[in-house]
Formats: sequence, C-alpha cells, structure tokens
Amino acid sequence: MEFDSNVTILREALWQVILTAGPLLTIALVVGLVIGILQAATSVNEMTLSFVPKLLIVILAFGLLSPQIFNTLTEFFNFIFQNISGMQ
Repeated sequence: MEFDSNVTILREALWQVILTAGPLLTIALVVGLVIGILQAATSVNEMTLSFVPKLLIVILAFGLLSPQIFNTLTEFFNFIFQNISGMQ
C-alpha cells in the first residue's frame, strides 16, 4: 500500500465523520442557540429547559437521518473493503 492510498483513505474517513456527525451536531447547535436566546429573553435559567428539548429533537433527528447515515457508512465500508481486497 502506497502513501497516496493511505492519504486517500484517511481523507475519506474524515469526510465520513463530517457527513455522519455534522447534521446532528448542527441541529443540536441550532436548537441550543434558540433555547438560549429564549432563556435570555425571558430570564428563565433552568437547566432542564435547555437539555430536555435538545435531547428530544436530536433523538428525533437521529431517527429521521439514520437511513442517510447508514447509507453513507455502508458506501464507506464498501470502499474500505474494496481497498483491502486490492492490497498485496
């Protein structure tokens, strides 16, 4: 296995991390920001008010995005297994 193929596999692995975790982290960030703005506007500073809705929305988003995440990971593992079979 040459250096260029190692770099390609590493680049693909990092891209898969972005594709799988990125949407969920973005949703959590947006929901946290909206809840933080609402808490600052209403002066209500309760921890469960920010944690529970964010948790529920991220779980719902994970359920909705799981087919897309599964497909991207399946394509990546197929790529990896094809590269493993091509090694000498």
